[in-house]
Amino acid sequence: MADTSLGTPAQLRDPNYTPPLAKAIPLGIQHVLAMFVSNVTVAIIIAGAAGFGFGSDQGALGFPDMTYMIQMSMLFAGAATLIQTIGAGPVGSRLPIVQGTSFAFIPIMIPLVAGKGVEAMGIIACGVLAGGLFHAVLGTVIGRIRFALPPLITGLVVLMIGLALVRVGIQYSAGGVPAMGTEAYGNWSSWSLALVVIFVTLGMKFFARGIWSVAAVLIGLIAGYLVAVATGQVSFAPVQTAAWVQVPAPLPFGFEFSVAAIVGFCLMAFVSAIETVGDVSGITKAGAGREATDTEVAGATYADGIGSFIAGAFGALPNTSFSQNVGLIAMTGVMSRHVATIGAVFLIVCGLIPKIGAVVASVPIEVLGGGVVVMFGMVCAAGINMLSDVIWNRRNMVIFAVALSVGLGLQLEPGALQHVPETLRVLLVTGLLPATVIALVLNLILPHELPAEATEEVAGGHSGHGRGLRQED
Repeated sequence: MADTSLGTPAQLRDPNYTPPLAKAIPLGIQHVLAMFVSNVTVAIIIAGAAGFGFGSDQGALGFPDMTYMIQMSMLFAGAATLIQTIGAGPVGSRLPIVQGTSFAFIPIMIPLVAGKGVEAMGIIACGVLAGGLFHAVLGTVIGRIRFALPPLITGLVVLMIGLALVRVGIQYSAGGVPAMGTEAYGNWSSWSLALVVIFVTLGMKFFARGIWSVAAVLIGLIAGYLVAVATGQVSFAPVQTAAWVQVPAPLPFGFEFSVAAIVGFCLMAFVSAIETVGDVSGITKAGAGREATDTEVAGATYADGIGSFIAGAFGALPNTSFSQNVGLIAMTGVMSRHVATIGAVFLIVCGLIPKIGAVVASVPIEVLGGGVVVMFGMVCAAGINMLSDVIWNRRNMVIFAVALSVGLGLQLEPGALQHVPETLRVLLVTGLLPATVIALVLNLILPHELPAEATEEVAGGHSGHGRGLRQED
C-alpha cells in the first residue's frame, strides 16, 4: 500500500511530482547513502593500483592526490545526476537516475596505471575525455539499436562487470596489492576487519528496517572503521591537515595521449551505455509500470557521456547510472526525479569539502575490502536478476555459454594472450568486451528457434520456472 503522506499512487508514479520536503529531503539523502560507498570506491581502487594513496608513505604527493580524486567522485556524481534529472534539451532522461563513478571501466584502467604512480593519471584523463565524447554520440543512435539489447545482453554485461571485480574485493580484504607477496597478506588481522564489515552489513540488511537496511553497506563500513580505530590501524593526521574547501582544477594530473586508453574507454563506453539502457528500463518498469521511451533512453545516454567528459576534464573518472538506486526506487515506490535532484545537491556539497574525502581515504583497505565483497557480489546478482527475464531455450543458452566462457576464460587466464599486441590485449583480458561483442553478434546472426521447438523444450523442462510464455529475446 502506498504511503499517503508522500502523495497519491498516481503522483508517486509521476517523475515530475515532488513529495513534501519533509519527506523528499530524507528520500534524497537515502539515494546518496545507497550509492556513496560504491561511488568513491573506484577512485580508491585506481589510486591503489597506480601506487599512491595507500600504505605508510602517504606523504605530500600521494595523499592529497587520492583525496582530490575522492572529492571529484562526489562532486561530479552530483553534477552528472543534475544533468540527468533536470536535463537540457535532448540531454538528460528527466528520470530519478542517480549517477556515480562507473565500475565498468576498472578492468581497463588498472592495466593502464598499474604501478606507474600519479603520472599515469594523465593517460586516464585522455581515455575519460575520449570515452565521454563517444558515449554522448551514442545517444544519437541508442534508441534505434535497442532491439539488439535484450535482457540476454544487458544481463550478461552486468554479470561480467561483477565477475571482473570480485577478485579486487578478495585482494583488498586480504590486505591489498601492496601487501601481496609478504607475510602480512591474508593474515587474521586483515580478514577480521573485512569480516566485521560483511557480518554487520548482512545483519543490518536482513534484521533492520527502513534507512538502516538501505544503508547496510555504509553502516558495515562504519563498524569496521570503528574496530580499526580501536585497534590503532587508522591515522587521523591527514584529516587534520586537509582543507575545508576544494575547488576543482582543470586536468590536475595533466594529459597524455594514449591509443590504448582511447580505444578501451570508447569500447567500454558502449558497454556502459548498454548498462544504462537496462537501468532506465528498470526505473520506468518499477516506478511507473511502463516501458522507457526512446527519448528517455537517448537522454540518459547523452547525460552519461557529457557527465563523464566534464568529470574527466577535472581529473575525475567516468560516470554512469547506478543500478542500486534503481532497486531503491522499486522499494520506496517514489518515482520523483526531484528527490534524486536533492541527493545530487548533497553530493555536490560533500564534493567541495576535502575533510570528507580525507576521512574516506583514512579507511583501511581491509575495511573497504569487506564492503566491496558485498557490493561486487550484488553487481553479479543484479545481472542474474536481469537474466531471469530470458527464455532459456537452446539458442539463448548457446549464446550465453559461448560469450561467458570466452570472456571469463580470458579474464582468468590473461597469459593466453601474451602474443597479442598490447593495446588489443588490454581490451581482451577484461573479459567484458569479448563477452559483449560475442553475445551481440551471435544474438543478431543466429536464427530464432521455431515456436514449436521452444514449446518442446518447455515441456521437457529445459526452459525452467515456467517462462515459456514470455516473448523471446
